Amino acid sequence: MADGSSIEWTQATWNPTTGCDRVSAGCDNCYALVLAKRLKAMGAAKYQQDGDPRTSGPGFGITTHPAALALPYTWRAPRLVFVNSMSDLFHARVPLAFIRDVLAVMADTPQHTYQVLTKRARRLRRLADRLDFPPNAWIGVSVESEEHLDRVDDLRAVPAAMRFLSCEPLLGSLPGLDLDGIGWVIVGGESGPGHRSIDPAWVQEIQRTCTRAGVPFFFKQWGGRTPKAGGRLLAGRTYDEMPSRAAGM
Repeated sequence: MADGSSIEWTQATWNPTTGCDRVSAGCDNCYALVLAKRLKAMGAAKYQQDGDPRTSGPGFGITTHPAALALPYTWRAPRLVFVNSMSDLFHARVPLAFIRDVLAVMADTPQHTYQVLTKRARRLRRLADRLDFPPNAWIGVSVESEEHLDRVDDLRAVPAAMRFLSCEPLLGSLPGLDLDGIGWVIVGGESGPGHRSIDPAWVQEIQRTCTRAGVPFFFKQWGGRTPKAGGRLLAGRTYDEMPSRAAGM
């Protein structure tokens, strides 16, 4: 949990759950899995539950942290808060009751804007009518390739005030991307050892789609061995577009 974040599109992170399992190609070089192993070795209390070695790893087993629900109440100034940078709130092993508890905290702290990102778009859709999404909760899905464009359709069925996409790591072109009902798009290349390269044409295609649809476009990074290695310039400029309904901006 951090007040302040190196992630360009947020200001703080909040992890009421930790741990996850790889579900698609975008997870292959998961930064959180590597970090969890390091945190376990350092003795961090939240990262002592191991995950299935086939899909997860040391310190990365799904764990709920009820005590962490208090953190947003300690932040007085409005913040953009990335929820579960080290997990996925809609993982099958996160109980419905706990998801409701997390959303209740969001509703109770309207000064903040919460960014919830999941690859479990189908579970998100199935639970949506049993959840109350407050107006300060932005709900998003990760879409790394054309194979997972169905996640966008699932997201569109969710009654969130703001729906967004994270196309990071972008692993291929997204032809036919439909932004109806989508309010923001983030794009980024992969970073770290073994990173997979990103084609500028893929990024430009999404940027043009956003422009035609009037959707804010945020280009986070080209990626490389480190997140900053390739910089952030696209066609000679940075794209830091955000939805207008953002606390702390």
